[in-house]
Amino acid sequence: MDGFHLSNAVLDARGLRAVKGAPQTFDAEGFVTLLRKAREEPEATVLWPEFVRELDEPTPEKIAITPAAKLVIAEGNYLLLDQPGWREVRPLLDDVWYVDAPRKVLRARLLERELAGGRSGEDAVSRVDGSHLANAELVKQSRPLAGRVVRFDCP
Repeated sequence: MDGFHLSNAVLDARGLRAVKGAPQTFDAEGFVTLLRKAREEPEATVLWPEFVRELDEPTPEKIAITPAAKLVIAEGNYLLLDQPGWREVRPLLDDVWYVDAPRKVLRARLLERELAGGRSGEDAVSRVDGSHLANAELVKQSRPLAGRVVRFDCP
C-alpha cells in the first residue's frame, strides 16, 4: 500500500507532510482501483506503484502483477478502515489479518525505521510519537473486523 502515498509535493500543497502515513495522505481511490483490477481482471497485467524509501516518494508502475500471479497479498494499515474510500477495500479482499504488536515493540520498530531513513533522533521521536502512534491507535479500532488476529510478541 505504501506505493499509494501521495507525493511530497501534493502533501506539501495540502499541508499534510507532517502527518505522512495518516489515511488522508494516501491515494485510497487509486489503491481501490488497482486492487479491483487485480481481482476482477486476472488476465491483465496490473502495474502497481512502489514506495522508494530512499526517495521518500512513490514511484508509479514499478511492480507488475502478471496473469501468472496466483496470489496477491495487499499489506497496509488501512485495509479495514471505515472511512470514505477505504471502506471499499475490504470487499475486494478474501481475508484480512491483523498483526497485533505491543505498543512498546511497535514504537521501537518505528523509531528504528525513522532513524534508518536518515531522521535525527529528535525528529524520529517527534514523528513516531506525533503521527505514527496516533495512526496505530486508529488502525487498532479496526481489529475486530479482521478475519484473523496474529499476536506479535517478539522484542
